[in-house]
Amino acid sequence: MKVIDLFAGGGGLSEGFRQAGFEIVAHVEMDKSACNTLKTREAFYYLKRTNNLNNYLRYLKKEITRDELYYMVPKDIMSRVIQAEITIETLPSLRKKIDSILASYDNPKVDLIIGGPPCQAYSTAGKSRDPYNMENDKRNYLYFRYIDFLKYYRPKMFIFENVKGILTSLNGSVFESLKKHLSLAGYNLDYKILNAKDFGVSQSRERVILIGWQKRLNLSYPTFPNVVPSTIKELFNDLPPLQSGESIDGEYAYLKNENISNNFIRPENWRILTQHITRKNNENDLKIYNLAVNTWLCEKRFLKYNELPKDLQTHKNTKSFLDRYKPLKYDDISHTVVAHISKDGHYYIHPDLNQNRSISVREAARLQSFPDDYYFEDSRTAAFKQIGNAVPPLMAFKIANVLFHLLDNN
Repeated sequence: MKVIDLFAGGGGLSEGFRQAGFEIVAHVEMDKSACNTLKTREAFYYLKRTNNLNNYLRYLKKEITRDELYYMVPKDIMSRVIQAEITIETLPSLRKKIDSILASYDNPKVDLIIGGPPCQAYSTAGKSRDPYNMENDKRNYLYFRYIDFLKYYRPKMFIFENVKGILTSLNGSVFESLKKHLSLAGYNLDYKILNAKDFGVSQSRERVILIGWQKRLNLSYPTFPNVVPSTIKELFNDLPPLQSGESIDGEYAYLKNENISNNFIRPENWRILTQHITRKNNENDLKIYNLAVNTWLCEKRFLKYNELPKDLQTHKNTKSFLDRYKPLKYDDISHTVVAHISKDGHYYIHPDLNQNRSISVREAARLQSFPDDYYFEDSRTAAFKQIGNAVPPLMAFKIANVLFHLLDNN
């Protein structure tokens, strides 16, 4: 079953649907670093399929360059990653590129379109920073471009993912318009607010998942089985300890302790650790991290910013945004991972006092349920941004499994 992934980001939705048996014929994404990550993932799957995965490992070990890795993969596969902004102006060229890809199939029909426009325009934080409440933000209306793809390719179903704020944006008018135009495009639809933790992801992350299907199909919104997630301790227990600013990778690092309960994240026979790299935290922040973790361990509550010693307070605002520093809890799951983690790690402090740092790229990837064989391109900051913006692949996988059977039966 063929899938187009719009606003693909670093590939969280794609990864889940691919592992459930769907074929991703095109990823459309405007961010260059995210597109590089998608290309590297395409290279991984091609080399795995052709029994040449050793070349992917050579790349991770820095024995070959990224260009050399990409050269090993047929151009028609790499061309599935389309770096472009989705606008009215780019629609004709995007359709032409995707049509060219589909022409290579005996049956060029698209079965499913997945994705969700950038959510900043619908987020509470985004609105609080905009004096016009983001009413003039063009991203409020990117769903029209999504609908343009539905009208053109007529997939049997679609998945539209976004933050809860889309339900109330501009006093609810955005969501009412979205539903109206999806219905006019020929689709029945329904939505629920789903939490990633119910799909086995070690993170509380609520998102609106809107599912639509052609009106001729006798379908309804499916139910999904609940899966108990691993705790942070279970999720991190095979990763070598690090200090602020340190990194460690390689096969020897990964073999330290194989006792991890989530097999989706640690694939069978995978034996190399990558991107277990932390940012360098300054001394002031490290003192605060220590206090924050101690407060949680001793009092089971989060430290408020105005409770810090005066010499550690660097912000004048001590009346709002008091939860600037938040440790993870070893015996629980994480709070929501967001793209702000690319700017600082204050909201994601490692729960181990002996490590005293913010979490690494690999730890953040695990919180989002990315498999350990997933590699994020370009820089630590770019990796954190891609991870924070992603749909958790394990959640996508569980959803995709159910949808695969629904489509198969129809």
